[in-house]
Amino acid sequence: MSRIDETKDFIPVRIAVLTVSDTRSLSEDKSGATLVDRLEAAGHTLADRMILRDERAEIAEQLRAWIARDDIDVVISTGGTGLTGRDVTVEAHRDVYEKEIDAFGTVFTMVSMSKIGTSAVQSRATGGVAGGTYLFALPGSPGACRDAWDEILKLQLDYRHRPCNFVEIMPRLDEHQRRK
Repeated sequence: MSRIDETKDFIPVRIAVLTVSDTRSLSEDKSGATLVDRLEAAGHTLADRMILRDERAEIAEQLRAWIARDDIDVVISTGGTGLTGRDVTVEAHRDVYEKEIDAFGTVFTMVSMSKIGTSAVQSRATGGVAGGTYLFALPGSPGACRDAWDEILKLQLDYRHRPCNFVEIMPRLDEHQRRK
C-alpha cells in the first residue's frame, strides 16, 4: 500500500499553474488559487502562473514555453477539459506530449466517481510528459482541482511516497534526448 517514507528528505518541485478560461481573471480564478494554495502548503514552489483563453494553439505554445524553462518541473492546467466546443485543453496537451500518462485520467475518474458519481465520465483529465516536464490537465472546478491534488498529485509529487513516485524518475524523463 502507498505510504510516505519519513526517513527520506522531501524534495520540492517547481510547478507552473495555467488556468484556461475565456471569462476569468486572476482575481476570480478559484481553481488556480486552489492549486497554488495546495502546492505551496505541500512545500513545492510556484514557478509561474497565468490565465489563457480557450485557444488550442496558444495553450500548446505556452506549454512548450514552460517545458523549455529549466526552472519548471511540472505544469498543471485547470479548465477546458470538458466536452463543449471551446474545451480544447486536452487537445493542446496532447499536441505537446511525448508520452501520455494514460493511468492519470483513469485514476482521476476513479477519484471523481466517489465524489460526483457517473458525472465523472464528462471529465477528460489527462497527464503526460514532454521535454522532461510533467504536464497535467485538470477540470476547471475547485473541487476537481482539490481532488486531483489531494488524491493523486500531492502523493506522486512527493519524493518520499512509496512504492514509487514521479519525482524519483524526473532525472530520467529526457534521457532519450541525451543518448548518442
